[in-house]
Amino acid sequence: MVSRAVKLYGTEIVGEPTRTLKAGPLSAEFESGALRYVRIGGIEVIRAIAFLVRDENWGTFTPSINQLEIDERPELFSVAYRAECGDSQRRLVYRAHIEGKKDGSLTFEAVAEPETNFVTNRTGFIVLHPIEGVAGKRVQVLHTDGGQEDSTFPETIDPMCPFHDIRALSHEITPGVWVTCTMEGDAFEMEDQRNWSDASYKTYVRPLAREWPYTLPKGEPVTQSVRITVTGPLPAAPPDNAEQTVTVHIGEEIGKLPAIGLGVPAEEVRHALADAAMVQRLGPKWLVCQIDLRDGRGLRELGLYRQLGALTGAEIVLEIITSGGPDPTAELAELAAIVAEADLTPSAVAVFPAQDMKSVLPGTPWPEMPSFEEIYAAARHAFPRAKLGGGMATYFTELNRKRPPAELLDYVTHCTCPNVHAADDRSVMETMEALPYQILSTHAFLGKDIEYRIGPSQLGCRENPYGKSTASNPNNARVCLSRLDPRQRGLFNAAWTLSYIATFARGGIPAIALGAPTGPFGHIFRKTDFPQPYFDALEVPAVYPAYHVVAGLAPLAGGTLLSTTVSPKGKIDAIAVKNGEATILWLANRDAAAASVVVPLDLGRKARLATLDAASFEQLTTNCDYIDVAMRDFEGSLVTLDAYAVVKVEIT
Repeated sequence: MVSRAVKLYGTEIVGEPTRTLKAGPLSAEFESGALRYVRIGGIEVIRAIAFLVRDENWGTFTPSINQLEIDERPELFSVAYRAECGDSQRRLVYRAHIEGKKDGSLTFEAVAEPETNFVTNRTGFIVLHPIEGVAGKRVQVLHTDGGQEDSTFPETIDPMCPFHDIRALSHEITPGVWVTCTMEGDAFEMEDQRNWSDASYKTYVRPLAREWPYTLPKGEPVTQSVRITVTGPLPAAPPDNAEQTVTVHIGEEIGKLPAIGLGVPAEEVRHALADAAMVQRLGPKWLVCQIDLRDGRGLRELGLYRQLGALTGAEIVLEIITSGGPDPTAELAELAAIVAEADLTPSAVAVFPAQDMKSVLPGTPWPEMPSFEEIYAAARHAFPRAKLGGGMATYFTELNRKRPPAELLDYVTHCTCPNVHAADDRSVMETMEALPYQILSTHAFLGKDIEYRIGPSQLGCRENPYGKSTASNPNNARVCLSRLDPRQRGLFNAAWTLSYIATFARGGIPAIALGAPTGPFGHIFRKTDFPQPYFDALEVPAVYPAYHVVAGLAPLAGGTLLSTTVSPKGKIDAIAVKNGEATILWLANRDAAAASVVVPLDLGRKARLATLDAASFEQLTTNCDYIDVAMRDFEGSLVTLDAYAVVKVEIT
């Protein structure tokens, strides 16, 4: 019997419980020692406040919390706890106190004491401002020297730090009402976390210009605090109503559905060919086949890439990582000869030097390497009949910090990773809020005329530009920057995948690559050297829930995309495509709580639907044609979506 946790998340480990605290119009969620979603009168003013302890590799210690005390009254709430952080080399203990009042004020204080010398890259508070209703809006900055600055939160994504030496930030949440966040105990600065697809601006302690890692001496306490105050008439607390029904409206034509493709890591192509029928059923329009000249990966698989392209009818795009040597012309010419010998004709090549696979912090020099002009000229000469792509094989952050000359490229590309800074379920889903700003920003610095492709992207981290390697995850947990994300196998990923496609489709992106056929980023189950609960015990071929999303949308590439309006927005995502006389509507519940949705049916039209949810998990994972089999007549207008459920509706 498969558990609900495995159905939703691919693991028995569930997220940490939360508790909503209220005092008058002020509310906040307490979770694992941190505050999330600080709201005044229902308006989100701060996304999160947390006291974080990080090691010298930017790994974040999970605090062991004890002596927790919570007091909640109509006019006030308070929280106090003791937390321990450390490993075999170091140990730190801190005491935290949180107090919120009905006047909208909030205080979060922490006193940390290292019980050993404690090596860290950052120990202290981070504050996240949301982007909804904040991006592009006015902000008043109080600096540590007492100076004040009138500015705006960046609308296009800032590759650097928009504000330095911060003592306080004030922004207007509604006309005449200002919220001030004051941070004390050290200097703070802000980074635009939308670079990493986080849905926030992050203000953090200790500027990066200072030396890191640094050592907190044994026995010397560290005291910091964050205070929230409100000026102006307080908005009233929202009523405690029952969950609203979500309505979806299908509107006018807004473009075309993107071509959906797959990434093909060299180590997975043989497994993909072994599952030929199921890969064919996925129907990818393009395959991003990887060649890494740093270690030769992908060279022996060139013939297999060709076979996979022939099997699926998909275009082959070669993602080439060069060695970074001084002569890209000779290196790429040699590669082109090997590709030709394998009788492989790529429709496009995207070329990335090895040096660009690691992030470079703002203000520090880039490593010595051939220029964009040299690399792209060498690629044009080696592959004259292929489209040329460039940008970054990693993430938008690196593209934003090192922008290629668009005039030398046929298209620009990058990937995304939704768990660079936070791997909990809500933070990962919230990355959808940041993606439209990545589109806006890329067009702002490269122009709107260049073709813009995304991927391959997935829940797991394909390459870690910020450390030596991706993080290990032996326990099937939610781990930042790990290749192994158990949610890839759960309904969570089906909802995330649908929302990801819908978000980039609305942004006009013509081509999106998602995950891989098999493996840790896969849509089709195969036996691996890491545990896969439920799937490992199966004796029949199986697919993960997101398989059906890709297989359902990929054949519609180039179809007419229709606008969808969801109200209230945030919990449900939708995408609608014309298919002949029919309209195909897909819905995804991005939340762990069920939602009721009104399906838009004009008078006289009929509908059929199929649902991917926990109740149908065993059937949908063991039948790659499940959607076709499960379609049923839909009468009425209301459909209930369980946690992370996905629904396909055919309206005729």
